[in-house]
Amino acid sequence: MGSSGRPISQEAFDALVAENVSDLFMDPEEALEDAVQTLTLQGVNLSGIVKCVPGVNRVEDNPVMRSLGGLKKMSGRLECSVLESSDIDEMVEYFDEICSSCSSGGDNASILMKNGGIEFLVSFCGACHDGSDRVLISALRALSSVLRDFQSREAFGRGDGPKITMDILRSSDDPNLLDCGFSVVVAAATGNEIVKEAFVELKIEELFLEILRGQPTGAVPNLYDAIRVLLTPDDNRVAASQVYGYARRFAKIGIADALLDAFHEGIGSPGLLSACIALKAIAVNDEICRSISSKGGIDVILQCIDDSSVYNNKAVAKACCSLLSKEAMQTRMLLSRGTVWIG
Repeated sequence: MGSSGRPISQEAFDALVAENVSDLFMDPEEALEDAVQTLTLQGVNLSGIVKCVPGVNRVEDNPVMRSLGGLKKMSGRLECSVLESSDIDEMVEYFDEICSSCSSGGDNASILMKNGGIEFLVSFCGACHDGSDRVLISALRALSSVLRDFQSREAFGRGDGPKITMDILRSSDDPNLLDCGFSVVVAAATGNEIVKEAFVELKIEELFLEILRGQPTGAVPNLYDAIRVLLTPDDNRVAASQVYGYARRFAKIGIADALLDAFHEGIGSPGLLSACIALKAIAVNDEICRSISSKGGIDVILQCIDDSSVYNNKAVAKACCSLLSKEAMQTRMLLSRGTVWIG
């Protein structure tokens, strides 16, 4: 996705292939290959085009198009008070097909986007908000699998994706559903300052804190990734990112303190590695680092480093050392300014 060049419709592409067969007497496979080569040389953007061999397969045979079409036909059933078990099974199968096809690479994510799939998935998640959790989990997984570039994330934003996602997250306490919801936040906010801002304006930090305090440590792994992504200045279009302000905002309400709980649980905490990476993203200035240190942060980080050597957990050791070096750098800066006193 995201290729530059002059766009072309599916219909125009199919017509060119058919013309190669009828007017130039090419074999179907040759006709398709020639159309692709000709248009590519002309600088045409073929992203999202289903490339069919005439007489062999059709656009509708593409797994993403087949699943998208099936879901559109079934979407009206969401208005029913209770979904039939067979409907749930069929919807889940379609969503799983989209997720599998788009996660495996190739052009399937672009095909779905070109055919309005992202807007449909966002809308479906909103409509399924009070329906089956099993369907909603599959829908969220499918949505996160297709948010892969600037265009797809912009479509997510235009379709009210941040608000719909937040509404879903706020209304559930199921760890699996929450994790899938935060996977959408991660996919949508990566490299997109506008989407990051939308989630922060919806006060996602309050939701982070509520879940960190209410769910067992590590029960929602993508929550930690969402914190990291929202605090990463990775949108190359923006000269001055707002993420450092977000980090101060997150720390102010107590997210850094909540993340420290994973360290106090020790090396056996399932969320320790993710919490370490998220905490490093929040520790952006002297004040936040000083607050972490005052709550025993350096001591528990050092303890986790010692324990990781005992249990040969190199990933945790590396992450803790990286976090500790950030804390140490801030401390040295404070010492050089004469603002830290050691009694």
